[in-house]
Amino acid sequence: MLGNARNAISAYKKAGAEAAVEVADPHKLILLLFSGAQAAVGSARAAMQLKQVATKGESISKAIDIIGNGLKVSLDLESGGKIAEQLEALYDDMVLRLLNANVKNDLKALEEVSGLLEEIHSA
Repeated sequence: MLGNARNAISAYKKAGAEAAVEVADPHKLILLLFSGAQAAVGSARAAMQLKQVATKGESISKAIDIIGNGLKVSLDLESGGKIAEQLEALYDDMVLRLLNANVKNDLKALEEVSGLLEEIHSA
């Protein structure tokens, strides 16, 4: 019974997220990507502290996907100029930090990526 309730809650959250994406303008989509990346990194941090290896790996993979295939891909390098180029390099660096954090169980690297995401998000 409890498992069914969790599945229902998970399905509800997923449907809510999908609905938000469908009606969002490009700027809102970027904000949703930042929120998703932050949530994934936060989940990875918690899993790392609890020594939940599978959850840690899944969460880090999700954060890498959001950063590398969401935030980075959304950059307009032609009209974004130097700022877009710098963000592209920063996103690449974040992905590398996340990969290393996963392999080395480096909590500090996760915290650094989280801080960078927060800083960019707030700008």
